[in-house]
Amino acid sequence: MESGPVRALAERGGRAAVEVVVSGDPQVKGGAGRKVVVVRARAEGVWRHGRRVGVRVPVLVIAGDRRWERLTPGQRVKASGRFGEPRKAELLAAVVVVRGPPTLQGEPPATQRAAEHVRERLRQAVARLPPDRRAVLPGMVVGDTSRLDPRLAEEFRESGLSHLLVVSGANLAIVIGAVLGLCRLAGLGRRCAPPLAVCAVAAFVLVARPEPSVLRATVMGVIGLLAFFTGRRRQGIPALGAAVVLLVLADPTLARSYGFALSVLATAGLLVLAPAWRERLRARLPGPVADALAVAAAAQIAVAPVLVMLSGEIGVVAVAANLLAAPAVAPATLLGAASAVTALFSVPLAQWTVWPAGLAVGWIIGVARTAAALPYATVPWHAGGLGAVSLVAAGAVAVLVLRSRRWRLVVAAAMGGVLVAVVVLRVIAPGWPPPGWQMVACDVGQGDALALAAGPGRAVVVDAGPDPRAVDGCLDRLGVREVPLLAITHPHADHLDGMPGVRDGRAVRLVLTTPRTSGREARFAAGTPVRTAEAGQRWDIGDLSLTVLGPLSNGPRLTPADDGGTINNASLVLVARRPGFSALLAGDVETEAQRALTGSVPQVNVLKVPHHGSRTQDPAFLAAARAPIALISAGKDNDYGHPSATTLTLLRRLGARIHRTDHSGDIAITRTHGGLSTIHRN
Repeated sequence: MESGPVRALAERGGRAAVEVVVSGDPQVKGGAGRKVVVVRARAEGVWRHGRRVGVRVPVLVIAGDRRWERLTPGQRVKASGRFGEPRKAELLAAVVVVRGPPTLQGEPPATQRAAEHVRERLRQAVARLPPDRRAVLPGMVVGDTSRLDPRLAEEFRESGLSHLLVVSGANLAIVIGAVLGLCRLAGLGRRCAPPLAVCAVAAFVLVARPEPSVLRATVMGVIGLLAFFTGRRRQGIPALGAAVVLLVLADPTLARSYGFALSVLATAGLLVLAPAWRERLRARLPGPVADALAVAAAAQIAVAPVLVMLSGEIGVVAVAANLLAAPAVAPATLLGAASAVTALFSVPLAQWTVWPAGLAVGWIIGVARTAAALPYATVPWHAGGLGAVSLVAAGAVAVLVLRSRRWRLVVAAAMGGVLVAVVVLRVIAPGWPPPGWQMVACDVGQGDALALAAGPGRAVVVDAGPDPRAVDGCLDRLGVREVPLLAITHPHADHLDGMPGVRDGRAVRLVLTTPRTSGREARFAAGTPVRTAEAGQRWDIGDLSLTVLGPLSNGPRLTPADDGGTINNASLVLVARRPGFSALLAGDVETEAQRALTGSVPQVNVLKVPHHGSRTQDPAFLAAARAPIALISAGKDNDYGHPSATTLTLLRRLGARIHRTDHSGDIAITRTHGGLSTIHRN
């Protein structure tokens, strides 16, 4: 993957036609521009100098045309695009950015068409469930997370339940157990049951797609079946080793796949740690509770070093969350699978059978949300290899401490002191919102939403983010009941799609837009006056003033055909001031618009860094603000690489203290006797 024609095109940012085979379900993602479709694929040919060169390397296609969303794994398509290098040493030869639609080169394989038919029927069956349940249930049953809300996915991750959203060994064990149980009830002998179980596994994998975790679970399950029916039930570790060897030989890229590593480690934890822990726990706890606790703790501890290496966080509530969710997992999976089969013959009947599965999923969602909302649900840790090594070392020290009664007492006393200190700090520390807050950058994921205090229960809101619930929650926490002015800097989804959340239960008096608006804001502003801003205009709301700095000229109205850069450069740029506070709110303006505005940029206390801290920054524009505080609003682990390392380096060189919503959550700028300070909600 690090050489060849595809890699060469990526290294120089070249354009070429490429023929790919879709290898994963297309995912629609919203971000700094219009919504895009992300497709994992395998490149099998590129055109260089008018002739086709055969290749076979994994690529990631990012397409602006929504017709890519309708593709099915196994389908062969051709397109032209710009090649780029993948980030973070991903297992990819290139990222291909495509603007046009795919050119179909034939139908997907019959097996994939059949699998997609099953998945579509399951989507129809869950259509009457509440939105969150109809998004999660297909994920638990067949790994279909196409409708999953990103915020809910993050709550599953924070609570340690994200493994329930992918097909893994647990799903396969439930399916195999159900098939064997039905075979026993039907009176089928030991010779008939294994072939039926293998057929059920094959059908399950086909519908769930052969992702790394599914492949591992499949091979492990088949080997486990053979071991069970040949009388060698204690050969779990050899079976896991055989599964790993077979899969890596079949697909060498799995050797560098974190998902595959997590899957293998979780299984190893269940085989090595869980049995001994279960026996010890059974001496003190009821059998079912001991079994569930041993399984949850063993899996979580086995994968902890890799999770910490990837995220820089330790999940504190994961074991408890898994214990609470466990009773609902099997009913949700089995009833969901039964509904998928029923839907092939009758969708209306399946809509009835899926209802109890929805109740089980509702319980799991409730556990995930409650656990994620707890204080210190995750605690920060070193990321990368150092984090993994230090966590393993800390675990070794913990084992030694637990073996010594004296050290157990010392550590218990120390932890008790820490707990008391934390409780005291929580009591005496200022709540949220902090007193004297001037501005809050709301954590709305990959988007922008700012609130400027405008009196008791009032705030001016600049942009609304991509998710109504995210901005609504932020404003609720601030106690905002009235919005005298809502400014939408430009008509991109990550700035305006959250408008219904701003209006939910609040009076919005006026919506302000860029003079070049395409009018998209109007669909969310029914019944609220909408005005376009002009450079030099000023609004006074209490002691807060807002001055329009740009765009300098009206120019032509934006259209859907305009590229992301054109729309970004049409952003409203505002200067907010009140006694002791000033801020430059720069929307998503890129280099061209920044250069045009540099001469009129005033010195301010706070700079809302344009375009989520992307690379498209003019150093003179950032320097002109001379802001000691720089706020960056970006989504955690976003697909755009925001903020750019180059921009972060530039801001540090300018002497700015950088605060990021992807690291700190909601960020408040407060006024104190000593000047302005920042307080993070997380």
